[in-house]
Amino acid sequence: MAQFFILLGCVLTLFSTLFHVSGSNNNQFCDATNIYGDSGCNVMSSFSSKLLIKGGTVVNAHHKEVADVYIEDGTILAVQPNIKVSDDIKVIDATGKFVMPGGIDPHTHLAMEFMGSETIDDFFSGQAAALAGGTTMHIDFVIPVNGSLSAGYEVYVEKAKRSCMDYGFHMAITKWNETVSEEMEIMVKEKGINSFKFFLAYKGSFMVNDEFLMEGLKKCKSLGALAMVHAENGDAVFEGQKRMIELGITGPEGHALSRPPVLEGEATARAIHLASFVNTPLYVVHVMSIDAMDEIARARKSGQRVVGEPVVSGLLLNDSVLWDPDFHFAARYVMSPPIRAAGHGTALQAALAMGVLQLVGTDHCTFNSTQKALGIGDFRKIPNGVNGMEERMHLVWDTMVVSGQISVTDYVRITSTECARIFNIYPRKGAILVGSDADIIILNPNSSFKISSKSHHYRTDTNVYENWKGKGKVEITIAGGMVVWENDELKVMPGAGKYIEMPPFSYLFDGIDKADAKFLSSLRAPVKRSTT
Repeated sequence: MAQFFILLGCVLTLFSTLFHVSGSNNNQFCDATNIYGDSGCNVMSSFSSKLLIKGGTVVNAHHKEVADVYIEDGTILAVQPNIKVSDDIKVIDATGKFVMPGGIDPHTHLAMEFMGSETIDDFFSGQAAALAGGTTMHIDFVIPVNGSLSAGYEVYVEKAKRSCMDYGFHMAITKWNETVSEEMEIMVKEKGINSFKFFLAYKGSFMVNDEFLMEGLKKCKSLGALAMVHAENGDAVFEGQKRMIELGITGPEGHALSRPPVLEGEATARAIHLASFVNTPLYVVHVMSIDAMDEIARARKSGQRVVGEPVVSGLLLNDSVLWDPDFHFAARYVMSPPIRAAGHGTALQAALAMGVLQLVGTDHCTFNSTQKALGIGDFRKIPNGVNGMEERMHLVWDTMVVSGQISVTDYVRITSTECARIFNIYPRKGAILVGSDADIIILNPNSSFKISSKSHHYRTDTNVYENWKGKGKVEITIAGGMVVWENDELKVMPGAGKYIEMPPFSYLFDGIDKADAKFLSSLRAPVKRSTT
């Protein structure tokens, strides 16, 4: 009986803690004229995590202002000057710093089986590294199992159980039949996937031909899902690889020589033309060359809905590293499409600044030195991929903002907001607004950073940005309302991340039906002819 009363007392105490509301502490935040607990405040108190960011410059893609940000239960509840809170609520002083939406990386490959190996970063290590660098959500690519989208989805659900930050899924399409078409519908309507990627490269494995691409584009349009393409001419790349081997060029430089920019430009143009024919939006992943960028610019100028995604490696690096005499050093830079010659990166930066390209990804796909060594003697066997999830936010700031190429609000747009809009999760993500998820970074523009494989948070033993130094450092990362990066320390837990479902028919589909109707009315067909 005594045990019963002890248990009852515990239950009543817990009930009182959770539900008791008193006149002196029934509010979370107040306006400039009130203090937490005053009668003028009307927000009820509950058992929750609470946080106030004080005095920073709050930056959204459309506006910046000096304001405080109040967070509770992982949600932003107020953005305004002079918020007052009680002494028991954690306050972060952001004076002189930028308070911005956490980054969203639209292009990653964690725990992916590829080229006889598996990427070294899984959903925990890759995401933890991303949080240390100011990215609070990413969208990973599900690879089908023997062409099955459902089987691939289930595999990735299992892989993502150790996630420590929010994530979404794209789905790759590696073959075409009626079952795949039906599964695409399931992915969109039941699984929260609103984008499908078609590989025009990797002949013999992921590559689809033009017929299958056409069918896929039509299906994407009907579902309100965004079609994405890896744009390289796979047949020509295959021929280029054979040519290099015949010439005795077997090292990493052969990778770049076998798949020149013209093949990226051709495939980009072809995908754009087919998307125009179907009249559906198109997203070109990892734009690495002037050739591809020019095709995107031409299409956008004509009014076509084409999104161009450069990646950090393509913006900052050049292909001279592939000619390094040390195989292990050169091999770490092998990715597809390849890092291009000097000049391409600066042109892509300019296109990003002018809005020809819309957002920045990473194509984070890491392999360690042992895995890269599988290609010694044959560059075709070097697992393709470089790092970027941890470095993206810092490098884009240093390269684009510090240099004066873009504004602070543009920075938010290309690293977070535009991705959220394209994949239809704005303003839940990509904004510091009342009701948005509390995924926030605090960046000190006067601090510096240095990148090193000795201090990064990946599992890989190399870093393609080794010893890179720059200005502007993410000092605090807040994910889901919790401080996960502060004082150069990570505080993350496997399983804390949430899967974010992404609904179809983003803003890119607005007016598509009207354009179709206009096209049909312009045909002047069928012509009625006499049969006599």
